[in-house]
Amino acid sequence: MSDPASHEHLVEDLARSLAPVRRLPGPGWRALAWSSAVLALGILLMPLSDTADLQVRLGVPDLRYAAVGAMLTSVAAAIAAFQSSVPGRSNAWALLPVPPLVLWIGVSGLGCLRSWLAPASNLAEPEEMRGCFVFLMGVSLPLSILLVLMLRRACPLNPNLTAALGGLAAAAAAAALLVPFHPHDATATDLAVHLVAVLLVVGLNGLLGGRLLDRTARSRRLRGDTKAEAGP
Repeated sequence: MSDPASHEHLVEDLARSLAPVRRLPGPGWRALAWSSAVLALGILLMPLSDTADLQVRLGVPDLRYAAVGAMLTSVAAAIAAFQSSVPGRSNAWALLPVPPLVLWIGVSGLGCLRSWLAPASNLAEPEEMRGCFVFLMGVSLPLSILLVLMLRRACPLNPNLTAALGGLAAAAAAAALLVPFHPHDATATDLAVHLVAVLLVVGLNGLLGGRLLDRTARSRRLRGDTKAEAGP
């Protein structure tokens, strides 16, 4: 027969070892915090850009609206990622960035049509295309890491979807931050480079970020490591 006193001691020991759980801020506040980090990065990069040329480019409607579409896509995808990281929230949140994404891609496509009438001097050189791709990937990487670290504190039931939304947020933010450094009008090649970079960032986040956010897989790995240490 078990000893009730030993049970009481066990419960007391467990209660003493409990640590208070700090409640996470709401998804909207966390998305705002991440977007503020993006804004801070943009402010740090702004002195390196040609602000005079930026004013000229933003005076062109399709370039201006494409930049707005990229910014709205980033914010909407970040909100969707944090919402989807909360258990019980609908996967329909994944549709939130679709309208600004359509605006971003659609207006960029219209810019390609306009560039066909531009002089050859306005067309992008291969070096400029590589520079755009490197910028997009280089900026998306730290923004993705920051977002995944913020999402890890939650418990997404669909980690790959959450991570992919985070990748879209990071890629769109990088595209918006590229605008002050973009040396030419939009071209078909330019749009293709942007799409490749965005798809690559979203795909990598969905695969790698999803593994980091999958608490079930992490628990299985930890149990496997514990059993391996315990031995036969």
